[in-house]
Amino acid sequence: MESGDDGLDRADMRILRALVEDGRASDVALGERANLSSTAVARRRKLLEERGIISGYGAIVDEKKLGYAITVLVLIELSSQAESRLKEFEEAAMRCPSMSFCSFISGENDFLMLIQVRSFDHYDSVYRRELSNLPHVAKIRSSFLLHEVTRRRVAPAVLEPSG
Repeated sequence: MESGDDGLDRADMRILRALVEDGRASDVALGERANLSSTAVARRRKLLEERGIISGYGAIVDEKKLGYAITVLVLIELSSQAESRLKEFEEAAMRCPSMSFCSFISGENDFLMLIQVRSFDHYDSVYRRELSNLPHVAKIRSSFLLHEVTRRRVAPAVLEPSG
């Protein structure tokens, strides 16, 4: 069993790659991809879940087919980076129903958000109701994604053998 610092061997990585492609794959199908029995796959999958390497399974929803044709990248600069203000902002951001992603970032801005909206008028409404009411915001910059090239759950390099 060859493994890296993370304790994963090549078979584990083949299982992970297959699950990233199809999270609903059966243990039999995974076994075919990883050259293992379905029993061995089930045991390894359970261990990957217990270790938190696999943190969950979920459906990938096409927002456009639900009428949310525009994704907005929002950069937010706070008036202060004091711990209490960061925490207050983060708690309020979690309550924004239009936000699908929010992260504290380095650089000129403090937070990056992704917002899904139906139209530019809808974004104006989200901006006024949700974003402008977030605490401690000094500046909001918005960019509209014009063409999505790819959206991956995991970068392929993460699941390649190291070396």
